Amino acid sequence: MKLIASREELLKPLQAVIGVVERKQTMPVLSNVLLVAQRDEITITATDLEVELVAKGQVESLEVPGDITVPGRKFLDICRALPNEAPVEISLDGDRLNIKSGRSKFVLSTLSASEFPVVDDIQGSQTVRMAQTDLHHLFDKTHFCMAQQDVRYYLNGLLIETDGPLIRGVATDGHRLALCEMDLDGQDAGKEQVIIPRKGVLELQRLLKEEGEAEITIGSNHIRIELGDIRFTSKLIDGRFPDYGRVIPAITDNVVLASGDAFRHALQRAAILSNEKYRGVRLEFLKDQVKIQANNPDQETAEDEVEVEYGGDEIEIGFNVNYLLDALAAVDGDQVEVNLTDANSSCLIKTPGIDSTKYVVMPMRL
Repeated sequence: MKLIASREELLKPLQAVIGVVERKQTMPVLSNVLLVAQRDEITITATDLEVELVAKGQVESLEVPGDITVPGRKFLDICRALPNEAPVEISLDGDRLNIKSGRSKFVLSTLSASEFPVVDDIQGSQTVRMAQTDLHHLFDKTHFCMAQQDVRYYLNGLLIETDGPLIRGVATDGHRLALCEMDLDGQDAGKEQVIIPRKGVLELQRLLKEEGEAEITIGSNHIRIELGDIRFTSKLIDGRFPDYGRVIPAITDNVVLASGDAFRHALQRAAILSNEKYRGVRLEFLKDQVKIQANNPDQETAEDEVEVEYGGDEIEIGFNVNYLLDALAAVDGDQVEVNLTDANSSCLIKTPGIDSTKYVVMPMRL
């Protein structure tokens, strides 16, 4: 392998893929990135066996095509430290990769490209296209409800469901749930459910841009998303996601309309003195007002009140304040709608008049 490329054409794809390179690996080759130089481009691949990222950069001249793996973070740090627009000469000498730029020279150890695990081409059962901003919106409105290291492994990810002309994202940790659905602009995507693991979702959020299109291919074991020069592939979580439709409460007569900011700020103030372990607050819904109370084992208490529009039953109910705050922060618009059933049932939080994004929070005993 021997080529010359500008610093930026190496740095940009490296920054795109480096997120999946773990610092501590059981397999040494997983700390490396795979470099493949052919025609007028260099392809850089990183994987942790669950998520694979591939990004491309242009080369100025390619004398000898080839492939090799090099330590990912060291290669990134070298490229980052070079001057802007600097030409970088890369050449393979035995089992060492020489990197030259101006008066700087670096020699990196390598491992054979044949040792690097690469995901085979996906035999996609279906492909849909949507704007990257729309896909980012879908993840942004739901990802915070994913579980972390739950024994119910299927909760440690995000459900992507296609339903004819709609695509839906759903996440739950068993105590709360977020749902967001979007129109596919006339595409009929059929019916399909897959669960993307947590790490894949977080990487995708980092990669999605303000412009451009995302092409989503769903296979039997993998999902692949093409984002221009970046290709994301992730294994799917093999498990049955809960029937989320049964969890979402029906609309009742106990509907609270409130200023999202006023409600959120009052909860934040009360949360200061809530129990640090359980984060519980007690909400008392009265005619046109909500009383918020919190206390902790040190016998400290906080009380606050918010004016709202409410004419339903008087209900006293406890919630984890962090779950309420996360949901309120994700609701679009100045107003928020809270639907209540009774003191022992989940509440439904959404933007008034909009059903495409919903949040469910289970009550807690205080």
